[in-house]
Amino acid sequence: MDTTSILLPTSLQGAAALTVILAFAGYLVTFLSSRMLARRTDMLKLVNMRLNEFYGPLFVASQAGNIAYRSLLARQGKTQSEPILDSEMKDWMLWVTTIFMPLNDIREKIIIEKAYLIIEEEMPRCLLDFVTHVVGYKAVLSKWAEGDYSERRSTIGWPPEFDTYVTHSYNALKAEQTRLLHGSLWRVYRRVFKGKRR
Repeated sequence: MDTTSILLPTSLQGAAALTVILAFAGYLVTFLSSRMLARRTDMLKLVNMRLNEFYGPLFVASQAGNIAYRSLLARQGKTQSEPILDSEMKDWMLWVTTIFMPLNDIREKIIIEKAYLIIEEEMPRCLLDFVTHVVGYKAVLSKWAEGDYSERRSTIGWPPEFDTYVTHSYNALKAEQTRLLHGSLWRVYRRVFKGKRR
């Protein structure tokens, strides 16, 4: 009996089986990589929406408000606005009506209309406190419009954790955006070259 005739079909069967295995492995790798790419694209789209429509505008308006507030205090030679003296009232009213409230209105609108973009599962308390603070100022401005200056500030205080929350969330989303845009090779590159500069 010729042994080459027995070995030939066996080696062809092995080659065929190897081809099927390699084809399946290639399909599996393609499927998994396209699925990961689609998930990454969806995540990037969500991060971009959160940055462009919620946290970015909120961050810019908050930074502008803080700079304006510190500028007013520096102009008055104070470290805090309390108490608002009678001699400062005209200036205070001007800044509240032309700078602070328009910025507050922008932030309030973003929070109310784009709340679905918040990162957390539940509405952060500082955002609710901020909206309540703004509503309190609207009542004060109404009184001012009628000539009643007995109230000078919102009865609902500024939530101190608001600015920290906005800044932290904005920075975290920017970092996530960079990670999603550049991937793992970018992170390795940054680590290598940032490490050398230190």
